[in-house]
Amino acid sequence: MINYNQIVSRKKIVIFSFFLILTSFGFAQNKTRIEIGTIDSISSKVLNEERKIWVHLPRSAQNKGFAKQKYPVVYLLDGDAHFSSVVGIIEELSEINGNTNCPEMIIVGITNTNRNRDLTPTHSDIDLPFVTKKLSDQSGGGEKFTEFLEKELIPYIDSKYPTAPYKTLIGHSFGGLTAINILTNHTNLFNSYVAIDPSMWWDHQKFLAETTKKLSSKNLTNISLFMAAANTMDENMNIVKVRRDTTAFTKHIRSILELNDFLTKNKKSNLNYQYKYYNDDNHGSVPLIATYDAIRFIFKFNQLKLSVSDQVNFNKTVFSKIEKHFEEVSKHLGYTVNIPESTVNAYGYRSLEKKDMDFAGFLFKLNVANYPQSPNVYDSLGDFYQANGDKKNAISCYQKAFMLDKNFLETKEKLDILLKN
Repeated sequence: MINYNQIVSRKKIVIFSFFLILTSFGFAQNKTRIEIGTIDSISSKVLNEERKIWVHLPRSAQNKGFAKQKYPVVYLLDGDAHFSSVVGIIEELSEINGNTNCPEMIIVGITNTNRNRDLTPTHSDIDLPFVTKKLSDQSGGGEKFTEFLEKELIPYIDSKYPTAPYKTLIGHSFGGLTAINILTNHTNLFNSYVAIDPSMWWDHQKFLAETTKKLSSKNLTNISLFMAAANTMDENMNIVKVRRDTTAFTKHIRSILELNDFLTKNKKSNLNYQYKYYNDDNHGSVPLIATYDAIRFIFKFNQLKLSVSDQVNFNKTVFSKIEKHFEEVSKHLGYTVNIPESTVNAYGYRSLEKKDMDFAGFLFKLNVANYPQSPNVYDSLGDFYQANGDKKNAISCYQKAFMLDKNFLETKEKLDILLKN
């Protein structure tokens, strides 16, 4: 027979350090290179061209033995410029050191073919120094690009990757302009929007005027927007003086300030909105810090706040707090989010170690109910039964785990020992 101490010492998914308990680490190892994503492509009939996309999956998507999860998706414009930094930010906020500042998410970087065409919502006449004749000639393909997103790219991503319904769009400069356009004219295509230093001066500010007009009567309940502005002014200017300026060179920041004034006053839309001005960042440097702040704002509901005492002295009261937290997360995301399998698993073993058999059994059975396709949950429940001397149910659980995953060799070893005794 396998005794309780053997179970705990040999189990791969054991008691995590309390600082790491809220996450699982499935680092993919490669001896020659580090990979943060894969290059995929889609043939677009709408745009009549092949489009390359860069896709990052969370590390937990590679965890063997655990149930397959579904993840919210971040769609990133100018993906070839910002993919690595956005992947790093979201990994850090969702996976590293037990952080739960945002959910683990799939990131889809949309690379450019003709940026001037795709990321300008309307045609603009020449508007020097910003819109040259070349840019003017190419401009105005934004609605076609949005059609590509809605009818081709998003359905493709949903069909191929483990996506959940919640979607975020991040754009910088013309990408920020595109984010505002989609928010205004295709509101429910995404759940949240990030517009970083958007080019709201577009088309002699006609687009800005149309945007505020349309948004004045829109209901934006359950939609989030984070808008950032960089310091694009000369040294003799400041955020107060620039409002009185009329030169072309300040039109960029003045247009953003005007949109922010409107959004701040327009409370009846129910938009979940935050704006931030970055005095120490220019147009090129602002995406990194703004993306970090945007993710923290949009997903502020996702952070599970447990004290060190809660972690160390885990009990039913603490677990009730965790359950309520994920009920709130589910409300915000619009679909059911179960407590992560790894979290419940770890707390189950902690309860088993403390000889709290009733609570340990509750936790392991909860994982089975929430993740019935996971070999790990049956293996863990088998360990629980084995610790209770219930050989029959332990064998049944180990058999179920091994049936779901023939490569779950630790389970096979425990099963063979029990069947021989």
